[in-house]
Amino acid sequence: MKDASLKFRTAWLLSALALLAACSGIPLKEREQQERDRFQAYAGDPVDHITWLGRFDSWQPIGRHELVVWTGVNEAYLIKVAPPCEDLEFANRIGLTSTAGTVSARFDFVKVRGWKCQIEQIRPVDYKRMWQDLRKELQEAKAGKEPGAS
Repeated sequence: MKDASLKFRTAWLLSALALLAACSGIPLKEREQQERDRFQAYAGDPVDHITWLGRFDSWQPIGRHELVVWTGVNEAYLIKVAPPCEDLEFANRIGLTSTAGTVSARFDFVKVRGWKCQIEQIRPVDYKRMWQDLRKELQEAKAGKEPGAS
């Protein structure tokens, strides 16, 4: 029950932030770049592999060659795939290959629209901190403050 509540709040917060961004008059391409920059800012150093138990909670494309995969409530990974895999933005679903519960960079693939896109890089995202900062920004925006101002 607690996980479902947190997922709902996270989905609501991201939707509210997306709505604020959409209403802000910022062009789509610029908003997409801001979202990509946000995830990259909270991403740690690249790792060789992640443990994966055969399912993921959600995923989101954030560019032509990048996506974020959630394997748990606050467990997110920024994955970069090798070209020519360029259909991530238009895919309805994806799959991941793995060996013995492990997804490895430079060995495993993101499967999308019949393509097997080799994973070049995996970076853990501090999603919990990102979510907290997004919530703070949203509260400041509601209060009419400039985000980050004291």
